[in-house]
Amino acid sequence: MSRVCDLTGKRYMSGNNVSHANNRTRRKFNINLRSVSLKSETLNEKFKLKIAASTMRTISKNGGFDKFIIKTSDTSLSETALKIKRKIKKVLSPNK
Repeated sequence: MSRVCDLTGKRYMSGNNVSHANNRTRRKFNINLRSVSLKSETLNEKFKLKIAASTMRTISKNGGFDKFIIKTSDTSLSETALKIKRKIKKVLSPNK
């Protein structure tokens, strides 16, 4: 299972370990990934997602899970997050 944030698509970064003798070897900088359950106010459901700690701060900054997921572009969202986004949009859009 890859270590990717479900909501923002953040992945690891690659770089170098640099020794005192300036020898360089490749390394990975992993993201701070957490399993959390987020509650949707419009759907009254909890969803279990793996998201980065920085994403948790962004969600609270944007005013909650629903507002954040509607604002986020579809390209960075995972399949499960896209399904949640479609459900929320369906509830929020007026029936014609």
